[in-house]
This record gives sequence, C-alpha cells and structure tokens, in this order.
Amino acid sequence: MTLTNVLAGIAVEDLGNSLIWYEYLFGRPADARIMADVAEWKLPGGGWVHVMTDEDRAGASVVFLIVDDITEELARLETHGLKPVAKAIGDFFKTAKLRDPDGNLIILNQPQPGTY
Repeated sequence: MTLTNVLAGIAVEDLGNSLIWYEYLFGRPADARIMADVAEWKLPGGGWVHVMTDEDRAGASVVFLIVDDITEELARLETHGLKPVAKAIGDFFKTAKLRDPDGNLIILNQPQPGTY
C-alpha cells in the first residue's frame, strides 16, 4: 500500500456548536463544507482535519497537530479563551493538550530541535 495523504476525523455532537471552537483552533473558517454536518481544514503539509457530527462517537477522538511554535500558538488560542488542560516538555516534543467542547483531545506538539 502506498499512502499519499491523511484525513483525520473528529466526531462532535453538533457541528454548529463546535464550529467556532475549531475556527479559533485553526485560525480561520473551514476550507471545505462538503455537507451541512461536516467542516474540513487543509493543513500546510497536505493532510486534512475533518470535523463531523457523529453523536455516537462524539468526544472520543484524538488528533495530534504539529506546530512550529507552541508558545505562540497557545498565546493566540488564549485570546479566544482556549486554554490547555495539560502541558509537558519531553525529549522529543513540547506538548499542550486541549479539549474541545465535546471532550475530544487535541494535542499540539512542537518538535524539539533535531528530532523531527
């Protein structure tokens, strides 16, 4: 199998209630609204994040996002009231964990120099 891209999915109870949170997270409106209950953001590296209404799975998603400067991202997010629930510094990454309104785990990672 040759993989050419990735589409990460996040299930929310009601996209209408979660959309603004994700617009704050990504810093812009969705790049695609292919259906009324789906919003998608294209990432600079080519992947996509797909946020969709799925009441049965809402709150059970985990997505890792790689960022250049975690301090800058957290400061930007704080202006919108989005604060991490945990932060850590490891050998390979600086990490901040956020929870969306449904409880989905969004993990921001900044690679340590020379590790990624």
